[in-house]
Amino acid sequence: MGELAASATLDEELVSIGLGSCVGVALLDVACGVAGLAHVMLPAADAAYSAPAKFADRAVPALIACAERAGAQRGRLHAVIVGGAQMFGRAGNAPLDLGARNESAVRTALELEEIPILAAATGGSRGRSVRVRPIHLSVCVKEAGGEEVELWGAAAAAGGVS
Repeated sequence: MGELAASATLDEELVSIGLGSCVGVALLDVACGVAGLAHVMLPAADAAYSAPAKFADRAVPALIACAERAGAQRGRLHAVIVGGAQMFGRAGNAPLDLGARNESAVRTALELEEIPILAAATGGSRGRSVRVRPIHLSVCVKEAGGEEVELWGAAAAAGGVS
């Protein structure tokens, strides 16, 4: 949790397991085969934040920089987001909605950075895991108790992203 990485190595996989209210943010540059993934835990950092990947407002810019170091070009980056489930109960009479707040913060951060979202598997009440495969430039999601499915893949979207 609260980590990020990017890779252009074909046989690597980037994985975030157990995304409940957290949001996995995958960035993809299809043209050069770079993929990145961040595991965002909270919407915004406070003054004493330590790990930028924990917070949506810091993780998105940090992941972009990481993907660029791996060879991606900012103008070709696209995002896929996973998670943001309602995992916690209520605080008094109000639902905590941390998952929805995380998703909203990630979407806002991506919009500010002008990174379009290709696909999303968010919300609900079940945790998910996400697997990003640079070799196929695919993003797969597995809901708790379910089967892994491809949420987005460059091969399936051929012609849709350049």
